[in-house]
Amino acid sequence: MLRLFAAAQRPALSYRSLALPKLSLGLGPRSGLAMVAATQPSDAPGTWNRVTTGPTPYEMFSKPIEKSPQDDREYRVIKLENGLQAMLVHDAKADKAAASLDVAVGHLYDPDDMPGLAHFCEHLLFMGTEQYPKENEYSEYLAKNNGSSNAYTGTSNTNYYFNVATAALPGALSRFAAFFHSPLFAPSCTVRELNAVDSEHKKNLQSDLWRIYQVNKHLSKEGHPWRKFGSGNKESLSQVGKELKAKGLLDHGNGVAQTANGNLAVTPTDSRATSPAPSVSSANSELEGDGGVVGRETRRRLVEWWSREYCASRMRLCVVGKESLDELADMVASLFSPIPNRGREPLHMISEHPFGPNEMGTLVSVQTVMSFHALEVSFPMPYLPPYWRRKPAGFLAHFLGHEGPGSLHSYLKQKGWITVLSAGPQNLARGFAMFKVTLYMTPQGFEQYETLINTIFKYISMLRASDFPAWYQRERSLISATRFRFAEKRRPDDYAVWVAEHMAWPVPRDLILSAPQLVQEWDENDPVNGGEREMREMLDMLRIERSRTVLMTQADEYVRVRGKDLKWEKEPWYGTPYYVERLSEEFVKKANEPNDLKELFLPGPNEFIPTNLDVEKREVDQPAKRPFLIRETPLSSLWHKKDDQFWVPKAQVIMDIRSPVPNSSARTFVMTRLFADLVTDSLTEFAYDADLAGLSYYFGAHSLGLYVTLNGYNDKLHVLAKHVLERVRGHRVNSDRLEVMKDQAKREYENFFLGQPYRLSDYYARYMLTEREWTMSELLKEIPTISTEEMQSHIASVLSKINIKMLVVGNMHKDEASRLAQMAEEMLQSSPIPASEVIERSLVLPSGSNFVWQTAVPNKEEPNSSLTCYMHIGKTTEPRTRASAALLAHILSEPAFNVLRTREQLGYIVSASQWNLTGGGQTGVRIVVQSERQPAYLEQRIEAFLREMDEKLRTMSDDEFHEHRVALQKRWREAPKNLGEEVNRYWGHIEQGYLDFFRRDNDANLLDSITKEDILALFRSHAEPSSNARAKLSIHVKSQKPRPAKISVPAMEAFAKKVAERGYSVNEQAWREALTSDGDAPLDKFANYWRDTLLAQAATVPPQVAQALTTEVPALLSQYPAADDGKEVAVEGATFVEDPKAFRASLEASEPPRPLVEWGDLPTSRY
Repeated sequence: MLRLFAAAQRPALSYRSLALPKLSLGLGPRSGLAMVAATQPSDAPGTWNRVTTGPTPYEMFSKPIEKSPQDDREYRVIKLENGLQAMLVHDAKADKAAASLDVAVGHLYDPDDMPGLAHFCEHLLFMGTEQYPKENEYSEYLAKNNGSSNAYTGTSNTNYYFNVATAALPGALSRFAAFFHSPLFAPSCTVRELNAVDSEHKKNLQSDLWRIYQVNKHLSKEGHPWRKFGSGNKESLSQVGKELKAKGLLDHGNGVAQTANGNLAVTPTDSRATSPAPSVSSANSELEGDGGVVGRETRRRLVEWWSREYCASRMRLCVVGKESLDELADMVASLFSPIPNRGREPLHMISEHPFGPNEMGTLVSVQTVMSFHALEVSFPMPYLPPYWRRKPAGFLAHFLGHEGPGSLHSYLKQKGWITVLSAGPQNLARGFAMFKVTLYMTPQGFEQYETLINTIFKYISMLRASDFPAWYQRERSLISATRFRFAEKRRPDDYAVWVAEHMAWPVPRDLILSAPQLVQEWDENDPVNGGEREMREMLDMLRIERSRTVLMTQADEYVRVRGKDLKWEKEPWYGTPYYVERLSEEFVKKANEPNDLKELFLPGPNEFIPTNLDVEKREVDQPAKRPFLIRETPLSSLWHKKDDQFWVPKAQVIMDIRSPVPNSSARTFVMTRLFADLVTDSLTEFAYDADLAGLSYYFGAHSLGLYVTLNGYNDKLHVLAKHVLERVRGHRVNSDRLEVMKDQAKREYENFFLGQPYRLSDYYARYMLTEREWTMSELLKEIPTISTEEMQSHIASVLSKINIKMLVVGNMHKDEASRLAQMAEEMLQSSPIPASEVIERSLVLPSGSNFVWQTAVPNKEEPNSSLTCYMHIGKTTEPRTRASAALLAHILSEPAFNVLRTREQLGYIVSASQWNLTGGGQTGVRIVVQSERQPAYLEQRIEAFLREMDEKLRTMSDDEFHEHRVALQKRWREAPKNLGEEVNRYWGHIEQGYLDFFRRDNDANLLDSITKEDILALFRSHAEPSSNARAKLSIHVKSQKPRPAKISVPAMEAFAKKVAERGYSVNEQAWREALTSDGDAPLDKFANYWRDTLLAQAATVPPQVAQALTTEVPALLSQYPAADDGKEVAVEGATFVEDPKAFRASLEASEPPRPLVEWGDLPTSRY
């Protein structure tokens, strides 16, 4: 996948739950500051020691790595003789290993004539190696060892990573390392991976994030690398080959191409396996998988580029494992030393900023697909990692992004002009950065966009004129030090990626972990180098003459506010309309005036910075695996677990306030959501300091009521809890803010329909199988007529009768947790209702059913369709059914991806997984595919895949079945990595009411008794298409955008035969290379080829013969239809749902949830 931006340091941002997509896309002109080199600092002499005791020598960094006192892992940095650096992480408690390799080359290093080549490399690199030629060997090995993998291409780096069971790390690393010294770049995979890149691009064609990002790149300096089209598509990657072919300059022989190591060879035969029940397109694609001479040229250029750019000295590796540091070092040295050092610059810098005088001082208007109003002002900055000590750009972000009293956010929000503001720096690439201020505006705010821009610069002017006492930086330093000191572990692959990325920072090797996270105080005794001057220099960069402002909204809003005179241009890759204008001298002059708004002032000290960070640590033999019911009243139940494994001064609190009112109608559902939005909106100023200090809250609506969650340092958690609950109980609805929240909700619901099609098909599948649910259309109808008075009455109604489920986990004792529960009851002043009156239930498909519901993708410009296919299995309350369903889904997952995406190229989004229905009491298997193909065709391919899986399961060896079973057992037996993961495990059981806290361990043990025959029987009864008992629902969401007409390979072969019979000379190899390399060909491409070919022989064959031939094409199209010719495909044996409400009413509801275990914590109530 392609990632938009390089990693950025964490600024002080507003990141509440947003109703609109949060963009951070604008760019600005070139910085006037000299760029700071990003080369690694030279470490002190004697800090590297040569190690020769193992099989492969390497150098070891001798200084200890600075880490958090909380971190019990051991670290070592080594450097191989080829220049590759590696951070080794020994985690004695690990039950999952991981690795990440970061290559200091991204899409800005694409050849100018082949956009997307770095991204294409990321895709094709995985298709087998000389040591492991089978193309899915890597993914299959990981899947069988409780692992997974991914990769992304950034602007200046490409990152590859995986996680796997600890015992399987050596095998995984061996397969992984081979990608970087002996990949096959299998020729037969060229077309398929070109299609995968193309599908990924088409997935993003209607995404505002990608569209505006590319507009900003397009509007940068001519010839600058930032202008490049990083995603790439099939056209951008094939254009060079097509042009060379047209000039007669391509000749790669009989399809023979070089492998990455220079050997001439075709794809090894054992690297391929035919697709089960191959589709017409995939079968044909197998014949010319290398793409003919054009595809071979693309692959030749890729191998050439890889051989030049993928240099060992540009690679930084992080490996997390249970092995000792010495063992990890020997393993890494042995496996990664074969990677060649090609003498390339290790960390190449692009020192020139992408904006020059022509890009400065401009306003860019961009039309969006989704409904929102946004404004972003961007300022160029130097590359930021060299400023790692005091992080001056983060200092400015603290003020510009602040949400407390006197802030820019507070002023604009009180005016009714914005809903969200964020500000902060971002490293766009290695060599240049940007500072951005982003506003999400109300419609009224958009009308005042010029005033908003001017207000931003008034605030900046106020900053420029202000004195900054050193305590501001001291607060930042203290907050960062506390966060670093009590940092919790995260998933090992996430951590490995973070470490590998940050190894490229220009910091001493012993500070790799600490430097990106810690902020140093200013030295008040050194006015030159003490820190403030550095900050002032960056502040001086924030001037309107050096900025670029981007306006973002839909076309009709520009007409409403700015008229019809804008002369729109289109960005070439996504077709996004944009308009550029220079800021007037008068506007610039006004923006440079001193601040005259008294409402703007600097924030005061942060009262939420924790002072009590004590943790009572009592060693235990084994951490408890469940919370305990410590308080139960008619109104609430409180589950609690004192932290016994992470030992951080933090706690997490969840209050689920349930009421029968919110989900009683679509209208009450919307009003409950608006209630939550209004409370959150009213708490912004108070809660922002708490958030900065590491204590956050969330107040949101769900179908059964309201959630209150609190998370962070427990020292002042009760203060925040009290304030939130006071606002919940006593909130008075402000009519102006209600209108803002209504508009925000309306846009969120409308924008949902403009999102990815697979999200729509999943959503409708959930809707169809949930007892009480409302469609987005139903919710939208209610918004306009909701009044302030009705809202106030609704709030009282929601809180009049409730039941509270509560969980407290972390550094809080029973009595503290109990006081929180008691405070909630006293402050909410509600009457109790039984928990059994506020539950969720799913709807159960009848045995032997095959339902299909069809609908259109609302966005008429969206090229993709989607299919969600759900096959019901049974109750999760039956342990054997539950565990067997999970194992079946695990076995199906990797083959589904390999067949439906990799081989059949149906689309970029393909997934097979277990799906628990609403309420958690029912389960099944869900397969989702998003594709340019129509859903009915996708259904056919899924059915073909399932039929072939019957054979795969039947012939699966006992060893392979055992591997799958053990992989799932290891996943279930994984320990939580942090407090948040532990809370999530407990909360699902409390929320759903089953209280089955030991389920993971019990199911893991149960798997030992489940046989291959059990899984095969389950598959044949519940998933295999011929089963009379299968219960299946498919949601077809079909694109409205017409697809180009196609002609099949058999039809083209028949036509070529007719051409030859009529006396024309036919070059068999030429027409196949031109038309069949991708299977079925676009009809217009076919017509153009043969028109040119026949015209070229007009001197020897009469023109009327050619005309007669063209009249025979329609018959051939009918006789040999293309696999995806745009015509409706029948879904055999399906019952089509005409009325979703009637369909839902016909289904039986699942059983009410009930505790599966009686824990007996409270035989009698203590209250």
